[in-house]
Amino acid sequence: MGDYCINVFLNDEQEKKMRELGLGDHVREIEGKRAVQVAMSEKDQKKLKKGFPDLKFSPSNECVLPEEAQLTLVDIILNMKSLDVMKFAITKLYNPLAGKALRSKVY
Repeated sequence: MGDYCINVFLNDEQEKKMRELGLGDHVREIEGKRAVQVAMSEKDQKKLKKGFPDLKFSPSNECVLPEEAQLTLVDIILNMKSLDVMKFAITKLYNPLAGKALRSKVY
């Protein structure tokens, strides 16, 4: 697993789909809820912290994304049929221009 991970909490339907895709052995109980963990590198973690400034990591380097981002990540996992999705997912989750004003050149 990577240096950091995202805990992706699943509802019953999402868990059923994970099991149907053969990812059921990755489903575990975390904080009393069913979840999968998506590994990420330190570089991905830094990008996520820039994209989600309020994102908190536990002492064991785990985090939970905001609801909308988590739904996006679940969709990516289900479409790619894998938990090894961060190289692709980070492009969908991290927007380096978020909150910055657009600049235009004046000639």
